[in-house]
Amino acid sequence: MSASVSLGFVPLVDAAPLIVARELGFAREAGLSIDLHRAASWSMWRDMLDVGQVDAAQMLSVVPVARALGLGGGHVRLEAPMVLSLNGEILGVSQHLARRLRATGGAVRFGDAAGLGAALSGIEGPLRIGVPFTFSMHTELLQYWIAAAAPSAKAEIVTVPPPRMAAALQAGEIDGFCVGEPWGSHAVEVAGAELLLAGSSIWTQAPEKVLAMRSGWAETHPDLAGRLIRALWRACRWVGDPANRLTASEILSWRAHLDLSPDLIDRALTGRLLMTAAGPETPVPQFLTFHDGAANFPWRSQAAWIGARLARRFGLDPDRAQADARATFRSDLYRRFLGDSGVPFPRSSDKAEGIPPSAEAVPAVHGTVTLMRNRFFDGQIFDPAVPVR
Repeated sequence: MSASVSLGFVPLVDAAPLIVARELGFAREAGLSIDLHRAASWSMWRDMLDVGQVDAAQMLSVVPVARALGLGGGHVRLEAPMVLSLNGEILGVSQHLARRLRATGGAVRFGDAAGLGAALSGIEGPLRIGVPFTFSMHTELLQYWIAAAAPSAKAEIVTVPPPRMAAALQAGEIDGFCVGEPWGSHAVEVAGAELLLAGSSIWTQAPEKVLAMRSGWAETHPDLAGRLIRALWRACRWVGDPANRLTASEILSWRAHLDLSPDLIDRALTGRLLMTAAGPETPVPQFLTFHDGAANFPWRSQAAWIGARLARRFGLDPDRAQADARATFRSDLYRRFLGDSGVPFPRSSDKAEGIPPSAEAVPAVHGTVTLMRNRFFDGQIFDPAVPVR
C-alpha cells in the first residue's frame, strides 16, 4: 500500500522533478502516491505550506532563508532538505529598451554581464524590471549584478507572476524581466522580447528551486520524507540526462502541467535559447542544471550566501543572518534519507562559492562527486568560513 503526499508547484520548466516523479513512476516505485497542485504565484505555496494544505512544495531557494530571518511575514519556519535545480533564470528586455541599450554605444552581447552592465549605466531615467517574487534568486542575482556592473543604473524591481511576464512587457508595465523558463522564451514569442543575460552568466551555481517543507515535518514523517526525497532524486537524475529531454518536454507540455508548446520547453532543457523571435539560437553553458555536479545537495554555504545578501539588503546583522540561513538547508536530512541508497554526496556541507573555475572531482561518501564550474561574473569568492567585517 502506497503512502500519499501532496506537493505544490508553479508552472515552470524547473518543476520537472516533481512532475516526472509522478508521471514516470519514480514515486510509485518508492511506495508513494503524489498529489500535484498547480498555482501561478509563489506566495500561494508559501502560505499553503504555513497552514499545512500541502506537505511540501517546489519553492524559490530564498524563501526559507527569508522566513528564518523574519522577512516576508509568516511564523512557520521552512526548510529545504534538497535542491531541485540550479539556475534557469533569464534576463530579457523590451525591443525599445534593447534599442536604447545599443544606442549608448556599449557592448550588448548575450551573456556579457560586464558589457551589458556598462550599457545599462548609460540609460537615463528609471527602469522597471519584473521578477517573480521579492524573495527569489532572480532578485538576488539581479541586484548583485546591477550593484557590481551598473551601480549608477536606476532600476526599480517589481513583482510579476511568471505567466504574466509577457503581458506586463506588452502593456509597458515593465521594461525588462528576470524570470524562469519557459516564460522568458514565451515573452520572446508573444511580446517581442530580447533575451540578454542568463542567471548562470552572473553565478554559475545559483540554487534556484528547492524542495521546501515545514520545519520538523521530515522528522515527524521520516518514512514519507525519505520516500519523497529518494523519488525526487531519481527524477532529477532522469531529467538531467540529455537522452530524456524530448520526453521530458512532452510531459511538461501537458495541460495539467505547463500547457505550453514542447518546443518552447525544450529550449530550456537543452540550454539552447532564441535571443529574439528571429533568432539566433544560442547555447548557454550551465543554463539549467537538475542533477550534475552534486546539484541536489543542499550546500549550507549557498544558504549562507543568500543570508548575506538579504542581510545587506535589509540591514540585518550579517553573521547572525548567515547562521540562521545555514540552518534552513538541511544537508543532514539529505544524508540521512539517501545515505543507504549508495548515492554519492559531499563529505562537507560547506564550500567556498566562486570556485573551482572548472569542473573538479572531489572525494565523497560513496565515491567521488564532480563539482561543476562555480564562478561569479566579477570573480568574487564567498567563503562562509571568513567572518564578515
